[in-house]
Amino acid sequence: MSKLWQHPYVNLFKHLNVSEWKKSTKEGDVVTIMDKSLKCTVYRITGSIPASNYLQLPKTSSQSLGLTGRYLYILLKPIPGAYFVVHLDVATQDGLVVRISFSNLFKEFKSTSTWLQFPFVCQPSKGTVEGITTKTARKDTQGPAPATTRWTLLLLDFQYILSMYLNRKYAYLKSVRLCANLFIKNLFTTDIQYEPGITVQQARETGLIAKGVSPLPRDMNFPVPKGHIWHDHYDYIRFPSAASRVPFDSIQSNQDITSLNRTSQSLGKISPQKASPKQVHVSKAVNSRVSLINKLTTPKKSVRKKPSVVSRLPEVGLQGSTGDVSIMKGTQGEVHVFANPDDDVTLHRHQGPGLVKSTKLAKPTRASLPPKQSHYKSLKPDPIMSLRRIIGFGGCTTTQALWTANGTHIVYPSHAVIVAMDVLSGQQRFFIGHTDKISSLSFNKNTSLLASAQTGQQSVVRVWKYQSGECLAMFKTHVHSVYCLSFSQSGDVLCGVGKDGHGKNMVVIWDTSRVIKRGEVSVMAKAHSDVDIKTMKISPYDRTRMVSCGDDNVRVWRVRNGSLRSAPVALGDIHMPQFTDVAFEVGPQPGMEPADKIVYACTKSGHIFEIDYERVSVTHIRRLLPAGKEMKEKETFKSGTGIAINAMCVNESFCVTGSDDGYLRLWPLDFKNVFLEAEHEGAVTAVGMTQDGLHILAGTTTGNLGILDVSTRNYITLMRSHTHRVLAMSLDPVRRQLATVSEDHTIRIWDLDTSRQLFDFNSPQDCPCSIAYHPSLHCFACGFDNGCVRVFSVSNTSLLAELRQHRGKITGLIYTPNSNYLISCCSLGSLALYDASQESYPVARLLGNMVAKGDRYGPDALAMSEEGKHVAFVGPSEFTVTFVDARSLDEILRVDISSMGGDTEGPMIDTAAKVCYAPSKTKQLLVATSNSHLLRLDARSGRLLNKVSNVHRSGITNLHVCNDCRHLATTGDKVVKIWDLHMRLDLNFQVFIGHCDVIQQVRFTPDRLGLVTVGDAIFFWDFHGAKMDSQPSVSDCEEVPTRDTDVIPTHKSPVRRSLDLASSLRPRDRAPKPTTPIRITDISSVQYDDYGDEGVHDNEIHEPFDAILVGPELETTSDRSTPTETDEPPPPETLGKSSRIHAHREASPESLQHTEILAEELSHQGELILPQSRTDKPNCYRHFVAKPNQSQMAQRRYIAPPSQAGLKLKTVLGYNGNGRSNMVWHPDSGLFAYTSGCIIVLEDLQTGTQRHLMGHIEEISTLALQHDAQVLASASGSHGLTSSQICLWDIQGGMCKKVLSYHEHDVVCLTYSRDDRFLVSVGDYRDCTLVVWSTDDYTILAASKTASPIHHVAWDPYTPNEFASVGERGTVLFWLLDETQARYSLNVHEASVPEELLQPKHNFDGEISFTYLQYGGDSVLYAGTNTGVLSAWDTRHNSCFMHWDADTSEIGMIVSRFGSSRLITGSGSNLLRLWSVYGVGELRLAAVGTSVPGKGLVMEDEMLLDGSIIAAEFDDTLDIGVVGTSAGTLWCINWIERSSIRLTSCHGNKVNAVIFSDADFFASCADDGSLRLYSVNEMEQTVQFQVLDQSCNCMAFSPATAVNAPDMNKLQNIVAGYSDGTVRVFDLGVVEMVLKMQPHAVAVTAIIYSSDGHVIISGGSDGLIAISSPTTGMTMRVINDHKGAPITDMDVTRSQDAEHGLRSPHLWLAASADRRVSVWSADWPKDFCEMVDWLSFPAPAFAPDGTVIRKGDISQYQLLPPSMARFSPSDPDVIIYAGYGMQKQIQFYSISQKKVIRTTALTHWATCLDLSPKGHLILTGTNERLVKLMDYHEGSFQDFIAHNNAIQLVRFAPNGKLVFSVANNEILVWEVVV
Repeated sequence: MSKLWQHPYVNLFKHLNVSEWKKSTKEGDVVTIMDKSLKCTVYRITGSIPASNYLQLPKTSSQSLGLTGRYLYILLKPIPGAYFVVHLDVATQDGLVVRISFSNLFKEFKSTSTWLQFPFVCQPSKGTVEGITTKTARKDTQGPAPATTRWTLLLLDFQYILSMYLNRKYAYLKSVRLCANLFIKNLFTTDIQYEPGITVQQARETGLIAKGVSPLPRDMNFPVPKGHIWHDHYDYIRFPSAASRVPFDSIQSNQDITSLNRTSQSLGKISPQKASPKQVHVSKAVNSRVSLINKLTTPKKSVRKKPSVVSRLPEVGLQGSTGDVSIMKGTQGEVHVFANPDDDVTLHRHQGPGLVKSTKLAKPTRASLPPKQSHYKSLKPDPIMSLRRIIGFGGCTTTQALWTANGTHIVYPSHAVIVAMDVLSGQQRFFIGHTDKISSLSFNKNTSLLASAQTGQQSVVRVWKYQSGECLAMFKTHVHSVYCLSFSQSGDVLCGVGKDGHGKNMVVIWDTSRVIKRGEVSVMAKAHSDVDIKTMKISPYDRTRMVSCGDDNVRVWRVRNGSLRSAPVALGDIHMPQFTDVAFEVGPQPGMEPADKIVYACTKSGHIFEIDYERVSVTHIRRLLPAGKEMKEKETFKSGTGIAINAMCVNESFCVTGSDDGYLRLWPLDFKNVFLEAEHEGAVTAVGMTQDGLHILAGTTTGNLGILDVSTRNYITLMRSHTHRVLAMSLDPVRRQLATVSEDHTIRIWDLDTSRQLFDFNSPQDCPCSIAYHPSLHCFACGFDNGCVRVFSVSNTSLLAELRQHRGKITGLIYTPNSNYLISCCSLGSLALYDASQESYPVARLLGNMVAKGDRYGPDALAMSEEGKHVAFVGPSEFTVTFVDARSLDEILRVDISSMGGDTEGPMIDTAAKVCYAPSKTKQLLVATSNSHLLRLDARSGRLLNKVSNVHRSGITNLHVCNDCRHLATTGDKVVKIWDLHMRLDLNFQVFIGHCDVIQQVRFTPDRLGLVTVGDAIFFWDFHGAKMDSQPSVSDCEEVPTRDTDVIPTHKSPVRRSLDLASSLRPRDRAPKPTTPIRITDISSVQYDDYGDEGVHDNEIHEPFDAILVGPELETTSDRSTPTETDEPPPPETLGKSSRIHAHREASPESLQHTEILAEELSHQGELILPQSRTDKPNCYRHFVAKPNQSQMAQRRYIAPPSQAGLKLKTVLGYNGNGRSNMVWHPDSGLFAYTSGCIIVLEDLQTGTQRHLMGHIEEISTLALQHDAQVLASASGSHGLTSSQICLWDIQGGMCKKVLSYHEHDVVCLTYSRDDRFLVSVGDYRDCTLVVWSTDDYTILAASKTASPIHHVAWDPYTPNEFASVGERGTVLFWLLDETQARYSLNVHEASVPEELLQPKHNFDGEISFTYLQYGGDSVLYAGTNTGVLSAWDTRHNSCFMHWDADTSEIGMIVSRFGSSRLITGSGSNLLRLWSVYGVGELRLAAVGTSVPGKGLVMEDEMLLDGSIIAAEFDDTLDIGVVGTSAGTLWCINWIERSSIRLTSCHGNKVNAVIFSDADFFASCADDGSLRLYSVNEMEQTVQFQVLDQSCNCMAFSPATAVNAPDMNKLQNIVAGYSDGTVRVFDLGVVEMVLKMQPHAVAVTAIIYSSDGHVIISGGSDGLIAISSPTTGMTMRVINDHKGAPITDMDVTRSQDAEHGLRSPHLWLAASADRRVSVWSADWPKDFCEMVDWLSFPAPAFAPDGTVIRKGDISQYQLLPPSMARFSPSDPDVIIYAGYGMQKQIQFYSISQKKVIRTTALTHWATCLDLSPKGHLILTGTNERLVKLMDYHEGSFQDFIAHNNAIQLVRFAPNGKLVFSVANNEILVWEVVV
């Protein structure tokens, strides 16, 4: 009767009268609003913290709702852009309270025994822009609710949830808590299933009412406009549902309901219903095992008192399932049952040890399956393949390798598989069942029982019957990984060591005495331990005793009366030994008592401890050393001078040790000498002996297993293996060999028959990622992650060719079957064709943006047709598949995959993932898609033939077709599936398991008798499905009877297809080779060969592609669609008589604005040589490389008009010493310009006033000035969303007249021609492009790309269209801009460099490069190298005629003038040298084409500056000039007076502090340890203090009242804190350090003087605050309240504390990185200081970038904005705080009121803070490069941009009229105009 009132449903809000809040409670922001769409009142729950803003039913947690309804209906709507949480407490029938929570904050399903957490996925509304773009962009819908979210009716089935996830029965709903942020209308409980969107009449007509399904009542429904459909306006979610969508076990809308014509089956299947188990009749091979399924429903005969672990699962979740049942029988009897109404029926059968075979039956539907069915046809034979061999040792650990008792087999783990190998024959047997890497193994004495444990969260332990391979029991006790197991001698006791939920070591002892007979394992005892345990073993003569060892401990354990206790062993005087293993001497022998036995323990330091087992004491300690000095000892890891022992074992006669030095040693038991030793490649981590002691097993960290025969002293290597994941493989079609590449940086060759390793190639620096065997020769091509492709010869293990065309990771390599071509692609989208018929593999063609970008398409992104004519790949986008000709890369066909999926089942548009050609007879291409579809395309037309869905649950990782045209292999979900290729059966595939990681590749062997899969290891399978006949007959199909006995005609599968396979198919003589894409923007022209009839046929489809052909064939696709033989280049203009000249034609400017250009170089014979991509930085300082910069310019900024701006840039302090040629000086006009960051400074050298040109966003690299000094060109590189820019400035007006953008990265050089008609720009080492611009309209006249990076370029001052360039690898290029044709073209001549110039000098062993060039007079060109050699060239013959050693380091600058006999060089040795080159012209004529050493050249003068020379400008006489150095200094040089005057200077490193004195001075300090004092009026540096090898982090001026009382003219002192914890006091009056003290042991992060100057207050990075005396240097007090978090800010106020009612005269505060601020009151003369307030500001548990903050980790604070606090100058009672918190804001805290009185919002997190002296302005800086000026009272603000890096410091000058902002080492001075 108590439940009748709840029928038919309970309205919770009405039942509890929520509006009155008597039976319910609300907390935080919970309000009622009127919803316009529902036209009723709803509750809105909002707040930044969901736990603090909620609505709870009932009022208190101690009360209970007591609602027994099975279903809960929730009418809710998530608030867009926010997270919400809902907690539901339900009670079970056994009295347990379980919390069910769901939230869009959860990323995955989590469960405990009392808590279930489900992710809630908010889907955007169907048909909206957000819904469409979410699918198109493949956007993850997890996270905050989208903007177009709708009202949702959520149905939760409590009975099914508790039964399915916890195996418990539902009783009643206890309480509900609805947390922010969401709208809620109501909640209802009921036992009736309601269906929205139908009427009572429709429910009756469809029979739903008879099935217990009713239409929604009016109270539970949403209003629907007349004539509209309910599902078009609202969402309906049922949970649990029948769908399986990512993330699994999530609450989300599972299908689009568009009509009412849904079957009653789908409406009725909300949860399983009671039904009898299905009876499935299978073949004889399966019948013997299916009987085990009956055990599932057999009632248990007895109830066991103690908890036990059994091998069979109990009845779970089968209460009335009307859906299909998936039954899986394990290898040793375990049965898994799954109920899912939409899944197919799957039978998993074990046909032998370690072999699992699964067969899938199509789901019966009314449309496809008659009600009575007799037979299904399945794939035959069953199983179609079996696992033969695994190459792999370890995975989780390499310490586990065991002997069997008879000494014939070794047992070891290979990732998730246990392998038993016969040591004589090499045959393997497998134990398969673990789902993660195996961490430990253990045998009992007679090896009848084997225990194994796996790592990870699912850390289960399995007990196996070794002889049969049957799994007797599977159980789990430890929460985390079990890393040690030990069986007793009899096998009755098993010991395990692992981790509990808190990370502590937990030792568990299990009783396994009944595991063989009854499959039961029970816990005998368990204990937690704080000591480290490396290994633990059960005593061989007492199963209740164990011995463990670890760091600094050996313990003896004992089990007694159900408890486990331990006692430590006293270790003596050995300091902190690291124990690694323990070993008992021998098992129990007749007449020998346990007291006679000892235990051995070994350490990393080489000590062997002999421990008395009975007395728990050490009897002997020995130190093992390498045998004899004459022996060559390897260095050991962490071993000192001893042998670092990893493992040991002992018998009656000797002891075996394995150590880090790679030696396996045999010792007598007195350890006096070494009997025998064997050296290995890596550290020996596993050792074992047979019982007779004649054979010793060794395992190493390099994946090797070997056996040492003691009697013969022979060593046999049983197996070698990769130590990391195998990435790719390739089969040799001729020699039955397999090549693999791995993340361990090795390439290995294996024998397919014996599985032995034949060859091993090692690449220490580059990781190989793809590989392809040559079709005929004994060599292979290998692709690496740096974009390099190398060809190796296997026979002589040599490198044949190295190809560097790609910039990204190689994702595909493939040879054509005729061996003529090699094709490669990379992750950046480029596709390359090589001529494999030549030894050097010259490049035939390179195309950019052809292959889809990304690593996921590797290692076989390219698919080659069997006849070798065509190549297919995914690209240029992930939505298309492209076919190209294999001999020219001409595009043939492009297919859009996204249009073939129809109405996609998921939220994402389908994209192509993998492609694979079927044998040529089928003329088909298989395409695997991201939504696990398999598309079969016609390879000639691209037409879709058929589509197979749900091939793998989580996607297809690889696929391959057998050359018999009958079978297909696919991989995914860590399993292998073998399919009938033509899908003509009802059971089209079989499933095979074994891998525990992603399977990278699968390949059939060429003879069709095997299959190879690689991933975590290498798996060799025997394939039994190969037959010579190609046409599958009816006999090929195995008939599986169903449970219906009536026989009707065989039903044909709807996907069955027939192909013309009448002709016999010979086995393919080679395996297909995978290839991958790389993005390269360079595209070369193509030299066509005469292909004859192998060319592209006329009936094939041709589509033009966006390839730009540059070089001798430089034309654009706008001029022609395909290259023709009639297109010939115009005759080139020659630059001297050389065959090395080749022509470049102009590309049309229209296309060049949208396309990148590539130039090609020609060798002497005219062969094509494509420029090599280079991503490594050149080894010369002349080449510009931008400073590291992690910041991005803010996309939203609020900049006021110039007339209303509150700040105006006044002065830039410093010069960018990182730029190159970034200073110009025009002696005639007096123009002087240089760069600082992204600003160009125009300075008047007479007055010192500055003008600023601001338009760049990134760091300016170089400048160039027109010869008439009217236009200035500046360049900056790309960064993030900002592209590379070249800005053209009008000098007079100070305006930017044009912005050019072409180069992809930085620009290293700009130069104008003599007549200013042309401008040349050069890209950096990643770009290698050279562009000629017209200065008339700034269009591109010509563009080219060089093979090596260009360091400098200069125009010939005597000819208007010639220039030269020098660069990497000793290249000197002479260019001619041809203006005689209709279009401009470039001719280039590569000059021959004398061998003497390329010889290393001055201990320089790198690559020789030319770094700078300068034209002199009389047809002479000077070029310098990075070795300090200066050479002179004849520009008429383009030859070098003289060279001399001008310096000992790199030449970075050369200055020369026509008619002058002087030459100036600047170098990396900081030297500026003046040379006399009088008579060089005569030497040019006398040299006659040969280069001679310079003799008679005189160095007239030299000057040593403070850095490498990076820029120089001199007058025509070379007497006076301006020079810039890498130290950031500009010098005025006067050779006549031999003087150097510093014009400007700055810090070379990051500036940490800027402070102001009461006089007209300010100081700055930086990471370089320098402290500089400047004059405010002149902005000139006056004093500098330098501390070497330390960083100056903070500083402060002493108060004027403290030092100026005796003498008002005396300068203030400066106190500075350094990174070594020292504090130094500098007296500016005498310019010296007067005091040094060290109050901190860590870096000083903040420092101030007290307001009266009596003490110095300093804070460290450890949170300690020291109070020191500035007179004695003594530390008077240490404050540790902030300990654990770095001190980030300090401030003092000079106001009296009497205003706040305090008795001491002064206040000061300190802020730490953990957002805590302490306020102190102090009277220092009285030695009084006490805390008066403590402020703590809340913040999320994650950083702004989403990184979770780990507690106690000080380094985590670097991820957060700093905490900053200041006393308000205008209101001493207020503290202004800014830092990381719940919101971006500035908070104003009242000291007297003890609370935050107001806040001001910020648009970005503040990184620095300051207040104006008057207190009316607030200044902040941000990581987004913004300086923000804010009104103190109103909160209005303005943004200012001038920096190109994150702002780290802002300061007001004491007068409030100037503002200083700092970013990195840039200091900008602003004028305050408000």
